[in-house]
Amino acid sequence: MLTNSHPGKFIALEALDGSGASTQIELLAKFLEEEGQKVHSTKEPTNNLIGGIIRGALTKEWQPSLECLQLLFAADRAHHLQREIIPSLLAGRTVITDRYFFSTIAFGSLEVDEDWLRQLNERFLLPDLTIMLKVSPAECVARIAASRRAGFELFEEEQKLTKIWASYQRLAATYPNVYIVDGERPIEDVAKDIKQLAAAKLLTTTR
Repeated sequence: MLTNSHPGKFIALEALDGSGASTQIELLAKFLEEEGQKVHSTKEPTNNLIGGIIRGALTKEWQPSLECLQLLFAADRAHHLQREIIPSLLAGRTVITDRYFFSTIAFGSLEVDEDWLRQLNERFLLPDLTIMLKVSPAECVARIAASRRAGFELFEEEQKLTKIWASYQRLAATYPNVYIVDGERPIEDVAKDIKQLAAAKLLTTTR
């Protein structure tokens, strides 16, 4: 993958479904803004055309082949980088994305060759900092069940999530600047650890 050489910093937050990543992104964005950073928060799949097609597959409205789904994820990411992430980085903003490349490997490699997935993503930008929220698969399923959302999505089964988290852990040991944070504590405690990581790894280099 490509190193970020743009003025802005790139942060990815990775997690299993039901881990509370969206809340932590909001808190991190607020913290960085208070520290004087211009922040752009985003997510994958995106809300663009390709992202909408992907969401239809995740909610089981249609059933593409597994390879087709991963090609859609790669296309959505390429568009995301071109139209949103890189322009924001060029403008000096800190970009925080809810899910990115590591989700493709962790989720996609359940059924698709991992080397092929890496090749699809090898020309994409590597985040300056990746934070993985550790919440047990059983807890994630319980949180999803307790939410008001109707039904479970494609990957939201405890057995699948267990395998996905194992992939996340392996990726954390393989790639640089990837950190695991315990997400089963009070929201404020989790946010504190994430803020400390962002400050130590990014803010000291931009001031």
